[in-house]
Amino acid sequence: MVVSLSSHNVIQYLRSSGLCSSEDGASDNSELPESSKNLNLLVTLADNRKLLVKQELGTNNDGKEQFFNEWLFHCLLEQFPVIGNIGAIASSVLHFDEENSILIRNYLSEYQELGNYYQQNDVFPQAIATTIGDTLGALHRATFNRREYRNFLATAPEGQFRYHFNNPAQGIESIAPEIFGMVPTPALKFYALYQRHDNLESAIGDLASDWQPCCLTHNDLKLDNILIHSRWEHLDNAIVRFIDWEACAWGDPAFDLGTLLASYLKIWLDSLVVDPTIELEESLQLAVTPLLALQPSMLALIQAYLKAFPNILEYRNDFLLRVIQFAGLALMHQIEATIKYHKYFDNISISMLQIAKNLLTMPQQALLTVFGISESEILKPVAKLEKLPQEESKQNLVRLYYPKTRLRGC
Repeated sequence: MVVSLSSHNVIQYLRSSGLCSSEDGASDNSELPESSKNLNLLVTLADNRKLLVKQELGTNNDGKEQFFNEWLFHCLLEQFPVIGNIGAIASSVLHFDEENSILIRNYLSEYQELGNYYQQNDVFPQAIATTIGDTLGALHRATFNRREYRNFLATAPEGQFRYHFNNPAQGIESIAPEIFGMVPTPALKFYALYQRHDNLESAIGDLASDWQPCCLTHNDLKLDNILIHSRWEHLDNAIVRFIDWEACAWGDPAFDLGTLLASYLKIWLDSLVVDPTIELEESLQLAVTPLLALQPSMLALIQAYLKAFPNILEYRNDFLLRVIQFAGLALMHQIEATIKYHKYFDNISISMLQIAKNLLTMPQQALLTVFGISESEILKPVAKLEKLPQEESKQNLVRLYYPKTRLRGC
């Protein structure tokens, strides 16, 4: 019989699983906001230890597969200490119950989500971005083209089979008649606009066909899945932690960087001043959080990554352009997720769609605007740069958007 957890029986489950004793007891346990798939319970034990207890909701098997991935990543760190010693790569999983779709890990009470930190403080320290880029680069470098890691990640749950590689470079799901009853009428505009641009679908298709998995990737590395220590300014290490490895797999490192870059760009796009009487160009310039405020962190992130993993440029000399394109793809998927789970599509979403389209279809020009400098300037600090053929790029910034958006009136 499947156990259904709640705040009333979670302590009993922890005791039966050997994670706490009757003497330990619990001083408090509370229910955290549920995600679309999981129940989340935060339990504080008598010794002030905090545990995060997660259980899949519903009847599908997606949660079981994701929880297994997280547990598999935990096992990988134990078997290959080289990865486990990387500063921010620290799994705190304590227990995995496959039958009941339950995962339990230590709750890092001294940390907060990086997205919340940025929102509350409205500052974007380069030191944080540098640490993230260095850590991610170290992870990708340590697992790059290593067969033992790839084979370990191919492990499947008992009685199941799964492919070695999962290609997340996918476009928007096919539109069926059922969609008219699933999303509000204004949101249908998103699908109409997406279908209107053939070059957009073509760019996504090229990304998918050129998918070359070569290392361990997080595959959901957004700001909400990065934790920042409350006293990070006074620490020399362990200032950030990467969490929620449920989607980790053998993949393309550009996808991780692109997803992360999209999270920074979304801070800018979510702060737009949008009005039917304001052109997109003016709206972007009036953003509460201007792109200029985010550029130093995004640049620090990418340069720290390349310093930690310069060989990726020899493997893919178009690496930075793919990062830009994957950032555009991540923005597209965020729009789709907003429609699916929150049931709305507004003028900010239209602006985000336009930016995503330009990132995907004009990456060379978009790179100049995103980072504020050219590709060749970004690569200057990288060792042995002279071995890498670089295309000449203009030094002037090129807009990510059109002076008069083509989306107006659609």
